[in-house]
Amino acid sequence: MTSSDRDHLPAFPHFSRRALLQAATVAGIALPFGLLGSGRPKAAELKPIKLGWFPNAACLSPIAAAAKYDIFTKHGLNVELINFAGSTDQLLEAISTGKADASVGMALRWLKPLEQGFDVRITTGTHGGCLRLLGAKSAQITEIEQLRGKTVAVSDLASPAKNFFSVQLSKRGIDPVKDVDWRAYPADLLASAVEKGEAQAIAHQDPDTYRFLKNGTLVEVATNLSGEYAHRICCVLGIRGSLLRDDRPTAAALTRALLEAQDLTAAHPEQTAAAYAPYVANASPEDIVNILKSHTHGEHALGAALRGQIVQYTEELKLVSVIKPSTDPVKFAEKITEDVLV
Repeated sequence: MTSSDRDHLPAFPHFSRRALLQAATVAGIALPFGLLGSGRPKAAELKPIKLGWFPNAACLSPIAAAAKYDIFTKHGLNVELINFAGSTDQLLEAISTGKADASVGMALRWLKPLEQGFDVRITTGTHGGCLRLLGAKSAQITEIEQLRGKTVAVSDLASPAKNFFSVQLSKRGIDPVKDVDWRAYPADLLASAVEKGEAQAIAHQDPDTYRFLKNGTLVEVATNLSGEYAHRICCVLGIRGSLLRDDRPTAAALTRALLEAQDLTAAHPEQTAAAYAPYVANASPEDIVNILKSHTHGEHALGAALRGQIVQYTEELKLVSVIKPSTDPVKFAEKITEDVLV
């Protein structure tokens, strides 16, 4: 946080964290959460952490806010952000082997690799939302059931969006393998595939899907918050197993810091959009604010709630042959999660 950031903040008397947030909200103040703690650690006392993230994913923008507004510092962490552009297997291997300490990513992308035994544990869900199914107005695609016999453009054939909407098709009696043609395109060409008539729908993530909607030729059919998924998390924090075993307080501090950044985003999305703006070129701060408001950054899953949602996802991914039939969802969820805040 710069000195100018601090200079424009009002002075508050001593309040509890909740009272301080309420006071700021009533006053219409976008309060950086990094100021909510007392006794800021000295630089030499900060624990170094390498945190992997994907800057092109708008739903991970709270990480940028945690860095800009000193939330990591408040929790005693010196966080280095690492941009991972490779596969999820490569990311989880990097965490397992100590090349990184943690990362935030989509549960539907992570569960299959975690089934293979990477030494990474999920400590919390961060938010829900960010996956959208868009239908072409010209093809009159307005319901998931209408995808039967159609072509859906995706960024890759193992994407979280493909997995999620494959589950939705399966639940409606539609075979996502035989009844739907999934075609992979570069993310920025997904809308062009529909415009050319090569696909009739898009299954992808923000900020791209939000931007595609603005051209007026597509309609939102569903999201991963539709119906029974309204309170389901989609992204999770995974931490290296050896860090959890050797330095549990640091793992807990990172979990708390990221959850605080989610709370900031839910209360003041414009603050997070401002922090995230330098990382994204194809979405305006106003767009990012609207995208974040459509997510559920104020809802987190920990402990039993987290394990319950992992069980649900595991059962659903078995429906579409992503997770092995022999995998026990309950035992699997217990193995790959860790409650560090108890």
